[in-house]
Amino acid sequence: MPLQQLLADLLGDINKPAILWQALAIVLCVASGWSLARLMHRSWLENREHTGLIGLGMGSFSRVLPPLLILALLAITRAVMARYHSVHLLDIAVPLAASLAVIRTVLYLLRRVFARHGPLGEALKTFEKMFALVVWLGVALHITGVLPDVMHVFETTELTIGKHKPSLADLVEGIVSIVVLMMLALWAGAALEERLMNVERMHTSIRVVLARMSRAVLILVAVLFSLSLAGLDLTVLSVFGGALGVGLGLGMQRIASNYVSGFIILLERSLTIGDPITLDKYSGRVARINTRYTVLRGSDGTQTLLPNEMLITGVVLNQSATNRNVRATTKLTVSYDSDLTRVLPLLEAQPKGVPRVLEEPAPNVLLNAFTADGYEIEVGFWLGDPEKGLGGPVSDVNQKIYALVRSGEIKLGHPAMDMRRLDAHIASVVARTPGQT
Repeated sequence: MPLQQLLADLLGDINKPAILWQALAIVLCVASGWSLARLMHRSWLENREHTGLIGLGMGSFSRVLPPLLILALLAITRAVMARYHSVHLLDIAVPLAASLAVIRTVLYLLRRVFARHGPLGEALKTFEKMFALVVWLGVALHITGVLPDVMHVFETTELTIGKHKPSLADLVEGIVSIVVLMMLALWAGAALEERLMNVERMHTSIRVVLARMSRAVLILVAVLFSLSLAGLDLTVLSVFGGALGVGLGLGMQRIASNYVSGFIILLERSLTIGDPITLDKYSGRVARINTRYTVLRGSDGTQTLLPNEMLITGVVLNQSATNRNVRATTKLTVSYDSDLTRVLPLLEAQPKGVPRVLEEPAPNVLLNAFTADGYEIEVGFWLGDPEKGLGGPVSDVNQKIYALVRSGEIKLGHPAMDMRRLDAHIASVVARTPGQT
């Protein structure tokens, strides 16, 4: 058996200097691989000046660099030492390092694609365990020498699929190629999207469009390339394309309309991230623009998913489409006994100095109406960052006005029929009525 032969060779090398040289080489390769990975991490990831493709690639593969470098050093060392003496110990170390590199690479790609901004799901954890088990099983079969026999069984076992009779090995190879290429495409799309979102000089909508289109192109190329590697005729896609066109024409018009509307919104920049908008009964700030729907975050924290078709066909009130400045107001009713020539300038001065309130345009005060309770006055001021909300500055201005009310500089209006005065009047009448005690 190959395993017995390998163990016999290792036992035979124990009393030879070759086993010590191999053990020392393994230790040096492991130490050198980790040290070189840390050096590359410091020189590329911590240096913000490197923003090219090399820096992006180094940042993406920083977690899998150590096992990859260790594998490369072990393979080179084995090739060199094989010229002078036996390398039975390295024959075991190289497959183990290769399995570790494969596991770390695949797991990192999975987490980058499916769990970049959140915790790992149970399904992903289960898949990671199953994948690691399959890899270690393959290494065990390789070391024991059973792997060639297993591969022969896979190559000789044929499956009948229509007119084709692919072997089980071809089927497994096609599935593996599709999975690997799709993972690489999704990882590349996620890395490119993350990179594009950090480009401050580019408009937000353009960044989102480029990220979405680049990911779609990468996935399409990966699918076509993996199908060709699996031995499938790409002409069958014409039939699928015709069926997809019929489906779009019959039952998927709304879905297709939402996707097209999403790209239109992003390209024409009618909406951008952070715009405060109102559509029908929905109002809030644009938190995210996807290809099918737009996420609208309300002032109370609730999120509304608006289909993009509504934003194209409906009337949208965008408070910052061409100008980021938004006017916020607060209203109060002052007593008819107040002197407006003194009260109006006093109220106009309150928004000044409040954080986020603009000096230009300057705050203004309007006399809106003469109500039964007093003068209705509106205090207006402008904000240049509506994406942060209007509640904070309005509350600060109201607190300053409240201080004026407490100090007596401003007297608020009261209902024409003050119930407290009515109660006092009734009590005095009752007290003057003869026969009442």
